[in-house]
Amino acid sequence: MARKAYPRRARVTGTLMLLVALGAAGCTGDPAAEDSPDAKPAGGQATTAQAEPGKYQTLPQPCRAVETGTLDAMLPGLAELDQEQRQKAYEGTSSVTYDSDRRTGCRWKVDSADAGHLLRIDFERVVSYSASVSDDARAQAVYGDRMKEADLPLPSDPREEQPERRADDSAKADRDEARATAPADDEAGQGASPETSEKPGKGEEEKRKGTGKSEEPADETVDPSAPAEGLEPRLLQELADDAFIDDQLTTSSSGSGQRTVTVVFRTSNVIVTVEYEAQPKQVAEVPDSASMQEKARELAVLLAERLSDV
Repeated sequence: MARKAYPRRARVTGTLMLLVALGAAGCTGDPAAEDSPDAKPAGGQATTAQAEPGKYQTLPQPCRAVETGTLDAMLPGLAELDQEQRQKAYEGTSSVTYDSDRRTGCRWKVDSADAGHLLRIDFERVVSYSASVSDDARAQAVYGDRMKEADLPLPSDPREEQPERRADDSAKADRDEARATAPADDEAGQGASPETSEKPGKGEEEKRKGTGKSEEPADETVDPSAPAEGLEPRLLQELADDAFIDDQLTTSSSGSGQRTVTVVFRTSNVIVTVEYEAQPKQVAEVPDSASMQEKARELAVLLAERLSDV
């Protein structure tokens, strides 16, 4: 007689039910595990916020960044050189650097019968090695250090002047109110006290003081080395992301003056420096500040445009 297969079928059915239950558990997962702070997104890799890299990953060739026409204008001695010497002077001298993708520079020096001129440019690409600090933020900090070294007189914060203006406005309002509530004097001036009527008017008093010998204007000594008004070291709002210009005049023992105009600007993660020097050979002659600043600023604008093409 054949044996019954019911017990075997029951065991198979139980195994299938166990596999189905385990599969269902694997599909739904553990909600507590998904909410765990250590849980990783799909793919098994945790994501971390990374600071943005800088706009520039390389730098232009500095000795080719300045056109010959600009060099002719900034280095007048070039016109006195012969063709071979002039061509060599146009090439400039590259700055010593160990990584041309991080820092480059070039200098041109030409002497003439009247003066010696030196032009130097420098490109620095700033890289932040911190995952939480962008290249631009790091470059802005480096630029801030350059401003501190130049000791620029920064413009005052307009918010600091508001309380003083509010106090002046309040005092003016009190004076207007006092005039409005004061009793009116009659036409003959009877309402005025004798003491008041005898006192001279403010205009007469100031006029009398102005004619006195004790009010002679103070003797103000002008510093010959200081640039004229409007040419002092200052911020340049129209150039790149940040920029400033510095103007320094030093006098040698022989009495000749050497003027150095420096323009520094930042665009994204690159800081550019233009340094322009002039030293006349005549004793007591001073280089013109306005002309030198104009030439240095124009070159800085051209370098900013050249940098945008990199």
